[in-house]
Amino acid sequence: MENRQKIINMDIDQVKNSLKSGSISVCVIGIGRIGMPTALSFAKSGLPTAGVDINKELVDAVNSGNFPLKDEPGYDVIFKEVISNKKFHATTNIEVASTSDVILLSLPTPMNEQNIPDYSALRLVGEQLNKLMMPGSLLIVESTIEPGFIENEFIKIIEGEDKRLIVGNNIGVGVCPETANPGEILSDFEKLPRLVASTNEKTTNMIYEIYKHVFPVDLIKMPNCKTANAVKLTTNVFRDINIAFVNELAILFEKLGIDIFQVLDAAKTKYNFQVHYPGAGVGGPCLPVNSYQMLNTGKKTGTNLLRIIKASREINEHMPEHVIELTKDAFNESNKSLDQSTVLILGVSYKPNVKDIQLTPAEAIVSKLRHIGTHIKIYDPHFVSQELFGIKSESNLLDAISQSDAVIIVTAHKEFLDIEPSFFASKLKSAIVIDARGVLDMYSAKKAGIIFRGVGRGNF
Repeated sequence: MENRQKIINMDIDQVKNSLKSGSISVCVIGIGRIGMPTALSFAKSGLPTAGVDINKELVDAVNSGNFPLKDEPGYDVIFKEVISNKKFHATTNIEVASTSDVILLSLPTPMNEQNIPDYSALRLVGEQLNKLMMPGSLLIVESTIEPGFIENEFIKIIEGEDKRLIVGNNIGVGVCPETANPGEILSDFEKLPRLVASTNEKTTNMIYEIYKHVFPVDLIKMPNCKTANAVKLTTNVFRDINIAFVNELAILFEKLGIDIFQVLDAAKTKYNFQVHYPGAGVGGPCLPVNSYQMLNTGKKTGTNLLRIIKASREINEHMPEHVIELTKDAFNESNKSLDQSTVLILGVSYKPNVKDIQLTPAEAIVSKLRHIGTHIKIYDPHFVSQELFGIKSESNLLDAISQSDAVIIVTAHKEFLDIEPSFFASKLKSAIVIDARGVLDMYSAKKAGIIFRGVGRGNF
């Protein structure tokens, strides 16, 4: 117990020895998409780890041996290992943090309806930790936050008014922004460099050694927390901007009779071109939120330029409307009325091969079709016979296609990649396909007799 209370006072050699002996206890608060794999990674390294979450159903499932992230390859094996050797357990009781040496926060940082970042989960947990954390413990924030949130707000919450805890004195606070792609988290945790930072050099070095023990990746020490968080936002906003650029080109190339995928395949042969692809929109808990986090930071500092970020958000948020425009155009060619027809949405996840609909563009597409009066069906292999956007999803792909006039491919799940255009042509009532993700070969689709539209695909 004494060691657990005084990890922040150890020297680096003591930290290394404690890591090797597995005598450092870890608590991960928030065991969702990133927090769960993080907790399992710490447990696999030999450190006794507790996962804390307010979702009792999730906690009960974990403690019953039911792995919740079926779409994260590799972690099912790790889960069984650390559950069986009792290195990991889950709980709804945050008081476990009071007996933990290291506390990691992997909490959601979404945005509200006004596109303002919502840090309420971090603030609430911070207020609880102010009362629970023991002097000598170490707190690491993995959640994606704006540069300066730690320094300007979070430390004040942790210290509170009583100053029982003083950051840099009797407790440590630092960051290691999560860097992982849903559906590929184990692979990313084994190859992508991580950033570590704190309020002082000693704590940064301590965090460095802890993550070095758990993850076989390069670790980069940053001068402070705000710089590390700025790097995380910069990488994701970069992607949001470049996807918007390609989406703009896609709309232009449609009018010019150019296939953007042929353009991109050739363009990526140039050494300094980093390829991004067009689509129905940008969803998920990262890219859209990160762009608004950057814009929010700009407002706070009086930097209201950031025009390229604003424009990128407008472009990417317009893409569901563009998919509807393509759909209307295809129905006009078929001389059918969209408001009297049945359209099947293929894929509702915000990205391929994961079970996650956070900020998915599919929701906006469904809403716009519903407003037109279209009959809507949904099929997603990750959401079979489930209620989605007020619609019960289909359980059988063949039946769903056969009962529909048209298909809109919104998510490029692997299950859709091998479907031949001729299959759509023979099963759909009206043989209309709108491909928002470049899944089908455009020329094969037209040869099969399909009325085809696609984002970035010139209508020859």
